[in-house]
Amino acid sequence: QVQLVESGGGLVQPGGSLRLSCAASGSIASILDMGWYRQTPGKQRELVASITSLGFTSYEASVKGRFAISRDNAKNTVYLQINTPQPGDTGVYYCKMGIIVIGTFRPADRWGQGTQVTVSS
Repeated sequence: QVQLVESGGGLVQPGGSLRLSCAASGSIASILDMGWYRQTPGKQRELVASITSLGFTSYEASVKGRFAISRDNAKNTVYLQINTPQPGDTGVYYCKMGIIVIGTFRPADRWGQGTQVTVSS
C-alpha cells in the first residue's frame, strides 16, 4: 500500500512565502512524474506545476516565475515553493505522483489528502 502525506499549508500574506511538501511511503518501486494541483470552489482541479523523473519542470502560466517545484528522490518527496503569493492562489493544493508499486509494472496515479493555502492580509 502507498500513502501520500502533505504538509506545509496555512495562511500566508501577499508577498510572503510558503513551502508545501508531499512525502510518499509504502511499497514503492519507483516514482515517475510528480505534480501539484489546485482546487478552488466551483472550479475543476487544475495542474499548477509538474516535474518529471529527470527533473524537467513545467508551470501553469499564472504561477510561472513565482512557484518552484522540486523533488528529492531519496525521500520520495515533492515540494512546492510558493513565493509572492496572490489572493488568486488561495485553494486546496493536492500532490499527485505516478507510482510503480513493488511487484507491478505499470504506474498508477496516487493523490495526497490536500492542504489548504489561504492568501490574505
